Amino acid sequence: MKILNYLLALALAATTAALTSCDGGDDDGNGQYDAEHADYNNENKGHEGASYVLTETGANSASFANRMEMPRLQQGDVLIVHQATDIKGKPVNYSVAYLPTLHHSRWVAFRFDNTMKARSVSRKDYGIKPQYPQDPLCNATTKGDASFNGYDHGHLCASADRLCSRVANDQTFYMSNMSPQLASFNQDYWTKYESFVQNLGRNCGTVSGANTSFADTLYVVKGGTVLNATETTKVEDYRMPVPDHYYMALLSVKNGKYAAIGFWMEHRQYDLSLIKSDNAEIAAHAVSIDQLEHLTGIDFFCNLPGAVEKAVESLCIPSAWGL
Repeated sequence: MKILNYLLALALAATTAALTSCDGGDDDGNGQYDAEHADYNNENKGHEGASYVLTETGANSASFANRMEMPRLQQGDVLIVHQATDIKGKPVNYSVAYLPTLHHSRWVAFRFDNTMKARSVSRKDYGIKPQYPQDPLCNATTKGDASFNGYDHGHLCASADRLCSRVANDQTFYMSNMSPQLASFNQDYWTKYESFVQNLGRNCGTVSGANTSFADTLYVVKGGTVLNATETTKVEDYRMPVPDHYYMALLSVKNGKYAAIGFWMEHRQYDLSLIKSDNAEIAAHAVSIDQLEHLTGIDFFCNLPGAVEKAVESLCIPSAWGL
């Protein structure tokens, strides 16, 4: 299997073809791509119009597209994959399907496992400038510390999702991972959902002092809907859509068995007393992955085996997620 995965990675690097058929693989794809930094507008394009860049280790991001957390790539996506280079093995930190024409991501995907759930560092110091750098892997992304004109710089992969290393946390501040969010939504409402996911994620794998854990691995996809957004914010010389909805898609695996759930919420002001009191407000926005795919146009968890994907994506059981 290792030899097969290696050969697949080499083939991907040589052809730079998009993975348009999802085969159930879950390879970390550390194959090296012997080329200079590939920008989004060069010849490095797949059959579906997706484009690729090199990771911090020089690997082609195409070789990571079969990871379990990755949705199916679409026309116009630039797949950016960040690796935590200060952790042994240089694991994938998070991945972004970036839309240069809209200056916003389609989605951000990552996972919680024994390595990535760790809490070893604190949030990036606010005194470090730029606080929100341009993504160094793709110069098509928004310039560093670009103003959102009254909107918060809302993390998609949260800073608190990635406390496992200094590099991993700092990477979450890249502009490719930012979305313009209302202050109260970002700081109170969205944060409640983030904390819910983090509590699940840090109860994965080996859990000290516990006989069981929630899951072996938790796969997470987050994003804001920008394709049909009507409100925009001026960013430098172009206009960035302000998402009208935000979503989360979760997939857990424990002892080879999978479960999934989605969350869909309007981007607006909320009665914050509801979200602070208990988890009922979180459960109120729960949907099946099938429903979330219909709402977003994104094919989540396409790397699951077909029969498993069909079964888990049709269900929405909040109680199985502690709600």
